Amino acid sequence: MRRYLMALALALAACAPQVTQSPEARPQLKEVGFYPSTTGLEWVYVPEGEALSAPPYRVRAEGPAVFEGQEALRFRSFGRGEERVYYRQVGPFGVRLLGFQDPSARVVFTPALLEYPPEALLSPGYRWSGTVQVRVELLTPGGREPLAQGALDYTMEVLEEREVRLPAGVFRVYRIRQTFRDRQGQDAREVWLAPRVGEVRTREGRILVERNFN
Repeated sequence: MRRYLMALALALAACAPQVTQSPEARPQLKEVGFYPSTTGLEWVYVPEGEALSAPPYRVRAEGPAVFEGQEALRFRSFGRGEERVYYRQVGPFGVRLLGFQDPSARVVFTPALLEYPPEALLSPGYRWSGTVQVRVELLTPGGREPLAQGALDYTMEVLEEREVRLPAGVFRVYRIRQTFRDRQGQDAREVWLAPRVGEVRTREGRILVERNFN
């Protein structure tokens, strides 16, 4: 049961949809913020090493929502059979993940998991950490049924700032190591974050190939 909990808790990454807007309709850089969350933003990724023509994973910022009684922003991730909605809060505090939901289960973090800190703190060597309670509920036609619950520790560390060249362009990124731990062990992943662009490499090793904003 705890291994199932860990697997769900680590399914935190996002992916993105094909660009359909004209250049004139694309949000301008000044509008998207340090941590982009403007409704309508879209990104597209493929796993590292795969052809750019491979079926993509996608994410779309879908706008305001309510999750567990809290105001949030919806980010829908889909592609290759995946369908998941993430609920985040974005503000001066950085980015908080409240939880996520797919067609069969709902995962809630209490308190919210801090994915990214205030932008002024994001620099090489900076670390932040916390402990959240993870509640997993099975979604059934009759409602929600408790499935698993437990504590999850996390530590995030900015390893370096560097320039990377990807199919979507050349970006100045922060390499961030994310470590998650429960009683059964730990899992470490690496994310590349480009300010005002978003994740250009996700924790699953998917790289950005396109976006619909400047």
